[in-house]
Amino acid sequence: QLQLVESGGGLVEPGGSLRLSCAAPGFTLDYYAIGWFRQAPGKEREGVSCISIIGSSTIYADSVKGRFTISRDNAKNTVYLQMNSLKPEDTAVYSCAAAYRGRCTGAVPTSQAYSYWGQGTQVTVSS
Repeated sequence: QLQLVESGGGLVEPGGSLRLSCAAPGFTLDYYAIGWFRQAPGKEREGVSCISIIGSSTIYADSVKGRFTISRDNAKNTVYLQMNSLKPEDTAVYSCAAAYRGRCTGAVPTSQAYSYWGQGTQVTVSS
């Protein structure tokens, strides 16, 4: 069973940066599209970004476009979410998810398309 592990969350001041990582110890992510999602207290989970299997296609939610960058290093079996110019409204639990032979095209990722999920990592943007 594929298990995903997120890391890199923490407390950062507005305008700061964080890089989240999504790894799959003991498994290869070569055949999985990866999505990043976030859920703030009292709000529904929302899709933030996704990356295709070979990294040729990426999608971003409008709220993070130009500030967040998703990338993958298949040799390291890791997907990253670089988050710059962070805002208080970015505060949430961020989770990565994997879709076997999935796609990353069109609109932002939706939860239903992903079968494997990590536990999440907390990102708090506050002064």
